[in-house]
Amino acid sequence: MAAADDQDARDDAAFPSGLRILHIMRAPVGGLFRHVADLTRAQAASGCKVGVVADSLTGGEDAERILGELSPHLALGVTRLPMRRLPHPDDLRIAWRIASRVRELRPDIVHGHGAKGGLYARLPAVLPIFPSADHRPARAYTPHGGSLHFRPNSLPGRVFFTAELIMGRVTDLMPFESDYARRRFSETVEPPRAHAPVVHNGLSPQEFEPVAPTPDAADFIFIGEMRVAKGVEDLLRAFAALPGDLRLALVGSGVDEARFRALAQDLGLADRVTFHPRMPTRDALALGKILVVPSRAESLPYIVLEAIAAQTPIVSTQVGGIPEIFGSQASLLAPASDPAALAVAMRAMIDMSPTTRAALAEEMAGFVKDRFTIDLMNQGVLSGYRAALRRAERLRAAGAMH
Repeated sequence: MAAADDQDARDDAAFPSGLRILHIMRAPVGGLFRHVADLTRAQAASGCKVGVVADSLTGGEDAERILGELSPHLALGVTRLPMRRLPHPDDLRIAWRIASRVRELRPDIVHGHGAKGGLYARLPAVLPIFPSADHRPARAYTPHGGSLHFRPNSLPGRVFFTAELIMGRVTDLMPFESDYARRRFSETVEPPRAHAPVVHNGLSPQEFEPVAPTPDAADFIFIGEMRVAKGVEDLLRAFAALPGDLRLALVGSGVDEARFRALAQDLGLADRVTFHPRMPTRDALALGKILVVPSRAESLPYIVLEAIAAQTPIVSTQVGGIPEIFGSQASLLAPASDPAALAVAMRAMIDMSPTTRAALAEEMAGFVKDRFTIDLMNQGVLSGYRAALRRAERLRAAGAMH
């Protein structure tokens, strides 16, 4: 094994830096989009030629702006096509157009992100009806939660899990953003057949500058999508159990915002809870002294990384890869979907002395800075690509022998 590892290291050193990489995702919004944007910039800076394929139906002006900012880094361009979240008859037509784009661009790596991105990246390798190039790109897939968020017994879940089983046979690389996601995939689908390293999401150096609360900052703040899975209802019920002189700010928007506003009224919190529209994360962090992440389900949320890097004290639930971010402080995490336990954790943090709370925040920021950076993320993914290319070369050689 050691000899094989040494040979792989020598092969890595001999690899050209200028790989041609095509990233495919559906919605250009949220943490997945942030991950792809950060990765494409870092890969371009590493000498790679990078392109992006994304949905044209979602994202709005924010997606247009960010893709516009990315364009100078994308030697292989931006392609936008209409993609639906759930299985749709149009999927084959979109997959055909993406396969044609792959044939035109001749990337070394086709990297699908999320359930739909992974489908489009790998389907042409499964079905012979698609246009194919005279070379076989290595195919990578990062679920980002993706199909893992579907219920196994639901129709979409059965479709996507079956697709995962089939397409696992043509996947050369599966870099998971958390050990949790890798375990979850192994439990719900199958242990990955491809090389499957854990490559954590990362932050830029400037994100490790501390953010100070404004003079009128609320005691607690929530930042994120206003939907049930984010645990906002649990947060409101937990907050209602805390002393009446405390204040809570909620920043974000989403399909369940009206429901949460009504719940705040019903709980008698109208004078203690304020709702704010979406804004840049660091601007939002300044509106509160302690961030609360009450999620019922997550993968490896950027908001937790960003808050800890900014040395904002944080209360969170124990879901997804969040314990990996908390490290030795994971015992502070509260169980999900338990407002009473969340209230206890919030009370413990607010009752902590400011000096102790600041020392804890600084310690956690140091842990994140050592392990969750864009540079480390890029190095890990590029190393995975090289392993994937070696695998693809072995498969080509084996095919030529038969």
